[in-house]
Amino acid sequence: MENNKIKLSPENLDYQSGFGNNFSSEAIAGALPKAQNSPLVCPYGLYAEQISGTSFTSPRKLNQRSWLYRIKPSVTHEPFKPRIPCHGKLVSEFNQSNSAATPTQLRWKPVEIPKQPTDFIDGLYTVCGAGSSYLRHGFAIHMYTANKSMDNCAFCNADGDFLIVPENGRLWVTTEFGKLQVVPGEIVVIPQGFRFAIDLPDGPSRGYVAEIFGMHFQLPDLGPIGANGLASPRDFLVPVAWFEQHSNPGYTIVQKFGGELFTAKQDFSPFNVVAWHGNYVPYKYDLSKFCPYNTVLIDHSDPSINTVLTAPTDKPGVALLDFVIFPPRWVVAEHTFRPPYYHRNCMSEFMGLIYGSYEAKADGFLPGGASLHSCMTPHGPDTKSYEATISLGNEAGPQKITGTMAFMFESCLIPRVCHWALESSFMDHDYYQCWIGLKSHFTHETTNEETGDVHNSH
Repeated sequence: MENNKIKLSPENLDYQSGFGNNFSSEAIAGALPKAQNSPLVCPYGLYAEQISGTSFTSPRKLNQRSWLYRIKPSVTHEPFKPRIPCHGKLVSEFNQSNSAATPTQLRWKPVEIPKQPTDFIDGLYTVCGAGSSYLRHGFAIHMYTANKSMDNCAFCNADGDFLIVPENGRLWVTTEFGKLQVVPGEIVVIPQGFRFAIDLPDGPSRGYVAEIFGMHFQLPDLGPIGANGLASPRDFLVPVAWFEQHSNPGYTIVQKFGGELFTAKQDFSPFNVVAWHGNYVPYKYDLSKFCPYNTVLIDHSDPSINTVLTAPTDKPGVALLDFVIFPPRWVVAEHTFRPPYYHRNCMSEFMGLIYGSYEAKADGFLPGGASLHSCMTPHGPDTKSYEATISLGNEAGPQKITGTMAFMFESCLIPRVCHWALESSFMDHDYYQCWIGLKSHFTHETTNEETGDVHNSH
């Protein structure tokens, strides 16, 4: 059997498009079995292997699984052993031993890229989260800083789905289903259980990761918006089959299981899938293709109008985690305070910035940085943003917000914050100062009947 003759690079990658589709792909014509999933002998002597993202008996409309036809099955490896040295900053079970509860508004400055060689696995660390991967309900929010490609190893997350948001540096992602290039301004979703490797063609890289336990991302319902808008299914891209067949003695599978890392050795690359079909797949999405909807007369729309992907709970309209963006767009509302309003939310909001600046924070919120406003913690525009907005008065014409891409991970669960995140030298301890300067603009003159005194409030 010949290996792929074309050396793939980001410039000549092909993709399939669609969200939730049943896809099929073969790197060699005829490698996919016909009329059945698991014949006695597969074409070209390949092994048939299924990966299930949902239980076998899930309703058909929710069932996710794919069939892979590979040179050697993924079971062909030595026993897993705890990884040495252990990775002390990954969490999937949030409790008082590894994290703390705080209602304080939190903000972090961008974390510096490490000087010592660090790949995606070692550069990944948990900031906050809630719930438990063991109980199959909850989420974790991680960040990563890395400067080297993964070498002769692949990562597998048995705990949940990864939604990766690069802020600096391209990611060259190799999966069992094929290759994807992901640039800042795009996202990639690697579902639970997939083996993947990340190369860094630009060297230093930094970004954000949302992980969900026990469910998968889906497109939000559009409701009164109608049939179109927000993220279009056709703009989600899925890789095409690509495989390696050469011997790889000492190849390492690094598996995240319950927040801990384990390793197993094998003598071949896990990227030996010659053909596959199914609807349980990795995919990427270009955020610039998002079609935002917005207010066209009065008031500021709730941020839910900018939801790209959602992981819903059993309670209607309540998400375990929403991925929301704040893209370039026109703002035209009349007689309206246009930035986000001051707010206390039953949901918890973790924000990041990919590029540009965020309309509600004039200072301090930088690309690669982050903020956390937990359940019922008040937040909103800083003093500079508020004063600059009201100074324009009601005569402000239409404005276009440009050159920016901020995002939010929003959850119904209350996150606990990891100790190292609270103790980080990149914690912005002066964050609260951005609101301290907000002054009273109250102009009503009270009377003796109202307060017992007469005074002007300013």
